[in-house]
Amino acid sequence: MRAKLTKRLLDALRTPDSGELKVWDTELRGFLVRLRTGGSRKFIVEWMRDRRTRRVTLGDYGPLTVDQARDLARQILAQVAKGEDPAAERASERTAPTMADLAERYLEQHAALKKKPSSIETDERLLKNYVIPALGRRKVAEVGLKHMADLHHAMRGTPVQANRTLALLSKMFNLAERWGLRPQGANPCRGIDRFRETRRERFLSGAEIARLGAVLEEEAPNEPFVVLAIRLLLLTGARRNEVLTLRWSEVDFERGALRLTDSKTGAKAIPLGPTALAILAATPRLEGNPYVIPGRRAGGRLVGLFRPWVRIRERADLGDLRLHDLRHSFASIGAAAGLGLPILGSILGHKSHATTARYAHLGDDPRRAAAARISDEIAAALSRKED
Repeated sequence: MRAKLTKRLLDALRTPDSGELKVWDTELRGFLVRLRTGGSRKFIVEWMRDRRTRRVTLGDYGPLTVDQARDLARQILAQVAKGEDPAAERASERTAPTMADLAERYLEQHAALKKKPSSIETDERLLKNYVIPALGRRKVAEVGLKHMADLHHAMRGTPVQANRTLALLSKMFNLAERWGLRPQGANPCRGIDRFRETRRERFLSGAEIARLGAVLEEEAPNEPFVVLAIRLLLLTGARRNEVLTLRWSEVDFERGALRLTDSKTGAKAIPLGPTALAILAATPRLEGNPYVIPGRRAGGRLVGLFRPWVRIRERADLGDLRLHDLRHSFASIGAAAGLGLPILGSILGHKSHATTARYAHLGDDPRRAAAARISDEIAAALSRKED
């Protein structure tokens, strides 16, 4: 059917009972409207290239007027006259990777190969909670400075998370350039000022440790491995993932140490005090499970420590104390006891202090004695009754 496409004509056309009806515009060759039984009325422009019909769907009648659709058709036909292929460009745009696609590729082709499990977990959390909800459907090539600035500003209530998210996105866009998904030098994260971060200095007092110890005693029958993880964090100064991924093969009872094959700073040994050793010696081993802190899944490790920790710290009236603050508390007690920074830094595995290997050949390891002093003080506080 051919006719000059007008609003009056389109309003008068009846939806076909079956199949589709095409009405070709007599004013502009290649411009038409297609009606289908479902009620859709779409503007289309068609042309021939290499003996093949090419087409671009312009949009629906209603959101687009006839005149607007005809103008779009003219623009596309003008591109065709210049030798361009608008249909291929539109198809390329539709299949162009989104930010969700980039996130998946980043995790598979970069993070999984080059980052530690704890870092991957952090990246996955930032992507799931912040990046995907805000930008997941946007094309990688379309994201600009304004999008990054808006996301960063929207996260101003959690400045540390905002800065970490921006750093993660910056790395993803650098990789996108390397993978040919964006032009070189077009990272939209550049030029955005990070929020100021206030370093937290939160340490447990003796009274707080006593309250925590009382709650852990009450929680132990129901959550034995959660309690074990928290006690080890406090008694060793180890990082959360160092405790949660600890395997029995890494516990050296003879030398009183945890000999980690991997950690944030690589392979290292963590000296143990008598209390930590006694707790580990009394811990049952689940058959077929290599982890000291097993999880609910057979053969797996505990992964959900945050929620029970929130409940425990609330019961112990510890405010917003983080799990990482247990490590700070271990260090603070050691510093208060007059331990030298090289020894304390070595216990904690800080790169800026003496490394574990420096003391490995000594028969009377001063780090072990220092760790014993710290854990003894903590153990005493854990069992002390608050006045």
